[in-house]
Amino acid sequence: MLFAPALPSEHDALVALVNSAYRGQGAQAGWTTEAGYIDGQRIDLESLRADLAAAPQALILTARDDADGPILGCVWLEPAEAGAWYLGMLTIRPDLQDRQLGRTLLAAGEDHARERGAKRMRMTVVHIRDTLIAWYERRGYALTGETRPFPHGDDRFGKPLREDLAFVVMEKAL
Repeated sequence: MLFAPALPSEHDALVALVNSAYRGQGAQAGWTTEAGYIDGQRIDLESLRADLAAAPQALILTARDDADGPILGCVWLEPAEAGAWYLGMLTIRPDLQDRQLGRTLLAAGEDHARERGAKRMRMTVVHIRDTLIAWYERRGYALTGETRPFPHGDDRFGKPLREDLAFVVMEKAL
């Protein structure tokens, strides 16, 4: 498995990948889909580029089987605060989610941050995603007790189908 920072020329492919994994439906959906409680897109090209411009130290790490192959997965990595990095948008192509690529890409993201001085990794997960929260817990993440509001009214992240959505914060010592 090869891991490399995404190039600007790959942003369109990343948008398609992330939206398929987070908002795919039916046979196109992976086990991590949010389509049952958030409608619309997870990200678009404009917001991805804006997010990267607003966080110049952030990067999107991609995973491929080989250098010329398609992107199989990606993860957002960003230094957040002293000793902590933020990990988000962990995505694996839905038709490949049975290859254990998620745990491999998660470990590669943690290694990338650790090599750059990270002592902790932090993330946010929609609070009702019990299966995903349990998956992260099996990989050493723990709920911190902290919550963050869901961006209701900001359609860049989709349209919530429930009013009670919020994020829980998870953390892992590296």
